[in-house]
Formats: sequence, C-alpha cells, structure tokens
Amino acid sequence: MGDDWMAPLPVRRVRRSDDATLAPGQWPATLAPVAHVLEHGLELSQATVVVGENGTGKSTFVEAVATAYGLSPEGGSTGARHSTRVSESPLAESISLVRGAGAARWGYFLRAETMHGLFTYLEDNPSPRGETRFHELSHGESFLAMLGSKRFDSEGFFVMDEPEAGLSFNAQLALVGAMIQLVSQPGVQVLIATHSPVVASLPGATILEFDEDGIHERAWDDLDLVEHHRRFLEAPERYLRHLRYE
Repeated sequence: MGDDWMAPLPVRRVRRSDDATLAPGQWPATLAPVAHVLEHGLELSQATVVVGENGTGKSTFVEAVATAYGLSPEGGSTGARHSTRVSESPLAESISLVRGAGAARWGYFLRAETMHGLFTYLEDNPSPRGETRFHELSHGESFLAMLGSKRFDSEGFFVMDEPEAGLSFNAQLALVGAMIQLVSQPGVQVLIATHSPVVASLPGATILEFDEDGIHERAWDDLDLVEHHRRFLEAPERYLRHLRYE
C-alpha cells in the first residue's frame, strides 16, 4: 500500500445522496460519526479500519457502505440474496458512493454475527466449482478459509465487520496476514470495523476512530483500545478492582 499503488479504488468517497430522506433527528443520523458522513462525506483509502466503542456507529456505517455497494447486508457478494431477519438501518438509502473510474465492481461482505446464515446460504446455493463445507469448520477456520477462497483472489471491494469475533490471538494474526496479502493486489480495497488492536495494526491502513464527537484519523499507537489493552496486560487488577461487588 505504498505511493506507487495506482489502480483505481472501487470506492473513493462516501457522501449523502442527493435524494437522501434521513432526517438529522432520525437514528442513525443522531450518531455523531454518521452525522459527520452525511454532512461532510468521508474519503476511503485502499485500507480503512474503523474503531470505536460499542454504539458509536461502526457496524452501522460499514453495513450501509456494503449495502450501497450492492452487497448483501447479511454478508456475501454482489450477487448474494439472502436474509434471515431485516435489521439493517436506513442509512444505506441516504448515502451514495463515489466510485473510481474503471475500478472493479466485484465485492464481498463478511460480518461475524451473520456468518452462520451466510454459510447456510452458500451450502444451499453451491458454486459450480464446488463449495467448502464451512459449517464443518471452526469459526476461525471457516473465516480464514473464506479469505483463502476464490472470492478473495481478485480485485474488488472487501468489507468486514468485526472479523476478529471468535478468533484466538494466533488466528487474528493469521487474519492480518491474509489481509496483508489481499491488499497487496492491485485494485483491492478493504473497509474493516474492529475492536481488535491486532486487526487495527494492518500495515498502511488509515485508522478512523468513531466517538461521540465524530470521526478522527488516528495513529495505531494513539488509539484508546491499544492503550487499554497495554495497561490491562501490565496490571489486570487496575481494571478488575472496579468490577467487584461486596
């Protein structure tokens, strides 16, 4: 992901659509990061990692971008059509994506909370080339197998929502290694929401922190989640003493 990377990005910018209907007082526009996107727009780099506390709008944002791109909000490619229960926000209907001229149209969305439904869909609609029996693998094995499949071996836009869920430390390292290989390919762009300092360490990625004040670009070393993990590992009692009940 150096300065010599010249292939056009599938998504250059996220902005409010001209026919947006989402009102300022309507959720999720009440979340400061979402309001920021709707008012100012947001540039995406070749690799963008979104971090922040629960409830700040990370998953809402990446879900909306994936959906606006044409991906299934419950995971899958631009051709996937499956749903277990409609729960996505209306944000996708009020944003538009500025796409790179000549960029790939392929994409894939992986979100930890809907992987079971996606794997069932893939088993029920197998590829002509054959399909991995993802349900027969552990969560970590299935996630890494997906990243190693044909779906991720070409240029395109790849969105991941909390991919670290259920993964051990070593599996998270393997995930980062797979993403390094993925973004080394011309024409590949990734957007990731995560709580993991390991995943957030993806080399060369732009890190955006979502909080109650909006969106802020951060260095990895300056992230609260990195500092909290460091302090906890140095002295767990510093945190655990506040959790005790008499």
